[in-house]
Amino acid sequence: MGRVGPLILCCALAVGLVAAANPAAYAAPGRFSPGAPGAGDPYFPDMGNGGYDVGHYDIRLAFNPSTKAITATTTITARATQDLSRFDLDFQGPLTISRLSIDGRGAAYTRGGAQELVITPPDGLRKGRTFTVSVSYAGVPRKIDDPALGVSGWVATTDGAVALNQPIGAATYYPVNDTPNDKATYTQTVTVPRGLTVLANGEPGPVTTRGGQTTYRWHMNRPMASELSMIAIGDYDVTRGVTADGLQNITAIGRSIDTKPGQGKVLNQTTAQIIHWESTAYGRYPFDSTGGILADVGVHYALETQSRPVYDHKTSDVDGDLLAHELGHQWFGDSLTPTRWADIWLNEGFATYSEWLYQEKFNGTPVQQSFAEAYAGEEDWSGKVADPGRDHIFDDLVYTRGALTLQALRTTIGDDAFLRLLTLWPTTYRYGNVSTQTFIQFVERLTHRDLDGFFHTWLYQPGKPKL
Repeated sequence: MGRVGPLILCCALAVGLVAAANPAAYAAPGRFSPGAPGAGDPYFPDMGNGGYDVGHYDIRLAFNPSTKAITATTTITARATQDLSRFDLDFQGPLTISRLSIDGRGAAYTRGGAQELVITPPDGLRKGRTFTVSVSYAGVPRKIDDPALGVSGWVATTDGAVALNQPIGAATYYPVNDTPNDKATYTQTVTVPRGLTVLANGEPGPVTTRGGQTTYRWHMNRPMASELSMIAIGDYDVTRGVTADGLQNITAIGRSIDTKPGQGKVLNQTTAQIIHWESTAYGRYPFDSTGGILADVGVHYALETQSRPVYDHKTSDVDGDLLAHELGHQWFGDSLTPTRWADIWLNEGFATYSEWLYQEKFNGTPVQQSFAEAYAGEEDWSGKVADPGRDHIFDDLVYTRGALTLQALRTTIGDDAFLRLLTLWPTTYRYGNVSTQTFIQFVERLTHRDLDGFFHTWLYQPGKPKL
């Protein structure tokens, strides 16, 4: 979870300095209690926090490409879900805080462990109260390189940086309640030297240039999990279009990438085509714009960042299959987000199944053929699809066996029920959090059948299921 940050007991305001020197100066009444330092996910016990619910993040950030440093202020609007004496945010790495306030008043804080920013407000926060936390900080963000899960967080590039936050990277560049269970809306305002481009989630606002610096504004007005937030800074060729359903479609390709002439237009048009097709299968697209970014970031994966996936150009093929997968995630994983990381097959199984549907629709390969080939392949059947373990959430077990489970379900309940499921499941729980148990109950209600045995075999029992 990154390196232990330095213990910081300073605040810019005098009241903050007093509190840091004497935390008891702001002791809350006895009935107030601290929020939990974790959100309770067994795979990532230190991620997320308890005691409050975030409504909005306002991230204002300036980037210096010569030093790779950022200077930023993040303001969080949240609501207390208990009587809070203190609470935590996730914030890690070498970034130094210069000021921290709650509703404009200086507050005491400490930093400890791998990622905990522990904040003690001047007065206890009553349950139901809405409050704002503003944190100003600066430094060079440090990416996370987890031995099992790979690189995430703020990744420096030759011409800027790209932030890819699944599963544990958001806290590398902004203070956050880093749990999929606390979705929020976002405003991201990023200032860079003139000539660089900034892309992020959602819809663009006005772009202004002054004194050699250009400021970009992006707004995500639909609930978003922190692991799906994104910023891309660099030299990009941006293509803008509109899908058949009238959605703003913004795609970009890094100019350092050697692409064929016209590839920007191809990426934009293929994205629009797939979004329109997937909307006919899964129901109305859940966000207000779409797109994608082909970046020279060197992480060797693509990521379903909300509304605008990022494709590392070092992935094997940025083709229709990959776009169908990442864009399918906009319904399954982004709009519908698992309650626990153990349930990530609900993301990756449906996204992989989107590839099979794409192959059937555009290349004439029946889904059942894709199923048969995957079933007969060199598949590792040793794990549990719905509980793969912390270090295996990105394994083929979750992706391919998740898709195999869906096709096996289709042959069990029939085409009519399954195709209704593809639309009703993401529509019913739009913008919410779901679990494997929620899915099982939903399917059983839809079909009026007891399917516990089927799901136990395909999701919870190691070994190759018999057909």
